[in-house]
Amino acid sequence: MATALFFIFAGFAIACAISCVYHKNPLYSAISLIGVFIALACVYLTLAAPFIAVVQILVYAGAIMVLVVFVIMLLNLEEESPLNRLRYLYGIGGALGLVLLAQTFFIFYAVTKNQDKNLKPDDSVGQTLNIGAAMYTEYLLPVEIVGILLLMAIIGAMIMSRRLRRAKLELVVDNKEE
Repeated sequence: MATALFFIFAGFAIACAISCVYHKNPLYSAISLIGVFIALACVYLTLAAPFIAVVQILVYAGAIMVLVVFVIMLLNLEEESPLNRLRYLYGIGGALGLVLLAQTFFIFYAVTKNQDKNLKPDDSVGQTLNIGAAMYTEYLLPVEIVGILLLMAIIGAMIMSRRLRRAKLELVVDNKEE
């Protein structure tokens, strides 16, 4: 039953990803991407990783996609955009998609060939307690480095917005003087 659900949700994720690439309207693509994130959260649930599934929904389908939709609406992108000059990328994308498909089949073949029937799955994998314990013991340094990088990004964004605001004020003052 779990395997069937896994393949159903994986198929839904692939269909939403294709829809995300297919649509010319960026808002429809963003909604399709939300479908991909929700399907991936369901895949995580079938793999007995409820914490990762909840984080997927809260962070990606929630916060990140709200930000993406706001940016799309603020930019007010047109529905039709001239992409004829990038027509050669269709062939490159198709070739890379075939390479990815070949890699997927190879990994599936390698895993099923070397699968040991005596191994029992560990029920504690993906649980919140184990993730937290690993994150703040074994992986404490990478977690702190990511925190510092995010802090630097926030400070950089604030500095850039202040410079932009200052440049706009100078432009307004220059226009008033003329």
